[in-house]
Amino acid sequence: MVYRFTIISDEVDDFVREIKIDSDAKFLELHKLILSSCGYKDDQLTSFTICENGWEKGQEITLEEMDTDSDVDSYIMAETEIGELLDEEKQHLLYTFDPLADRCFFIELSEIITGKNLAKGKVTRSEGNAPEQCIDFDALLAKTPVATTIDDDDDLFGSDISDEDINLEGLDISEGEPYQ
Repeated sequence: MVYRFTIISDEVDDFVREIKIDSDAKFLELHKLILSSCGYKDDQLTSFTICENGWEKGQEITLEEMDTDSDVDSYIMAETEIGELLDEEKQHLLYTFDPLADRCFFIELSEIITGKNLAKGKVTRSEGNAPEQCIDFDALLAKTPVATTIDDDDDLFGSDISDEDINLEGLDISEGEPYQ
C-alpha cells in the first residue's frame, strides 16, 4: 500500500509538503524525506508522535533509543514500519523537528492507496518555505532589551517618598524576638 501524507506548519501559513511512501517503509525514510524537502540538517533528535482523538499525543517513535520505562513500548525510526502503527486515513502525527523549542509539523495520513507499492518514497508537493529548523536563542536574546541597573537616585514610582511621608501609626512594631 502507498500512504500519502500531508504536512503543514503552524508557523508558516503557505508551507505544505506532500509525501507518498510505501506502508512497509520505515519511519526513518519518512524522516529523511521531510528533512530533505525542508532543507534541514540531520543533526537533531527528532521524533514522530502518533496522535489520538485529534491531536492528543500518543505513541512516540524516536530517532535514537531512549531510556524509557520497561512497561512502555519503545519504537525507533530505523526499526519501525509506518504501516505497523498507522492503518487508517485521517490519522494524525506530529513530527518534532526542533526538540529544544518543542516545534513540530502537523501530519495527516491523507490517503491510503491500495494495490500499489513504491520502492522509494517521494515528495509529491512542495509549497512555501519551511520555518527555520532551530530557534537561535542567542539571536533571540540579543533582540530582547536587557534590564538596566537601578540607582538609588532613580524615581521608580513617579514621585519621591521621604520618611515623613510614611505613617507608621497603628502598626505594632516592637523590639525583641517575635518568632519565639
